[in-house]
Amino acid sequence: MAKVTEKYESLYILSPDLTEEKTAELVAKFKALVEENGTLEKVDEWGKRRLAYLINDFAEGYYVHMLFESKPEFPQELTRIYGITDGVMRNLTTTIPA
Repeated sequence: MAKVTEKYESLYILSPDLTEEKTAELVAKFKALVEENGTLEKVDEWGKRRLAYLINDFAEGYYVHMLFESKPEFPQELTRIYGITDGVMRNLTTTIPA
């Protein structure tokens, strides 16, 4: 029988030049999006950290890590939304093996 839901982890990096309000707004937006489409287990805001290499001329970024469970179609949509959202520099969503 096919799995109805799977566990995922998602890490995204926000631009460090965003205001605290805009950063909090984006974190809340992605958190709400996951809650609408699955079960959010944990959101861990790592804060500003140094990047391994420059991205868009920035040496640091604001890291956010999420653990969630959803249907297999949702992570692709989440990645699409990350890609069209201003302020998101990088993102990665992966399946957590059972």
